[in-house]
Amino acid sequence: MADKSPSYWFPAKTYGWGWGLPITWQGWLVFLAALVLFACGAFLFPPQTMFVGYIVYEVAVVAALIFICLLKGEPTAWRWGKKK
Repeated sequence: MADKSPSYWFPAKTYGWGWGLPITWQGWLVFLAALVLFACGAFLFPPQTMFVGYIVYEVAVVAALIFICLLKGEPTAWRWGKKK
């Protein structure tokens, strides 16, 4: 019988709002790709000459990561820690 429970790539944080580090290989792939793309922004859009383009690019990379976390991450809410 197949397991019907959702498979989250990013767990909800224990304290605060948001997601923690990835828990699946797919999540790690997305996270590392976002880090590489974020780092490439300085080379693709040098901030000294193309500051607005650099900011727009970096915001787009972060927005894409947040969007993927919304789709594949555990539902998040403000959390105060594990309940006893």
